[in-house]
Amino acid sequence: MKEENAKKPVFSFDSVVIDCKDADSLAEFYAKMLGWRRCPAGNGWAAISNPNGTMYLYFQTEPNYEPPVWPAKPGYQQMMIHLDFDVDDLDAAVAHAISCGARLADTQYLDNVRVCIDPEGHPFCICKH
Repeated sequence: MKEENAKKPVFSFDSVVIDCKDADSLAEFYAKMLGWRRCPAGNGWAAISNPNGTMYLYFQTEPNYEPPVWPAKPGYQQMMIHLDFDVDDLDAAVAHAISCGARLADTQYLDNVRVCIDPEGHPFCICKH
């Protein structure tokens, strides 16, 4: 059967999985920062979901996890993906993220975006669109 005649499956976005040294502590950071709830998980995994239960962040303990370097530098661990969060008040959101355990990255590029680093070294962006 030709592909154009085949019924295409329906995809919907469900979750993102983040590798880290300590799944529980990183889940706690994001749950606190986002106001999301913890979900059942285990065996080196932790999970949080948005209040509607329609989006999940999973955290997988990886004993050999190496945090990425941002901005990228040759010869160092590269960032594979990062999260962007849209906010209504950029300065307040950055202050809140920092109070939860993030740090502001040394390098910033855009006026309406702040790059922050989570407690395990993953860059993420807080955006005011």
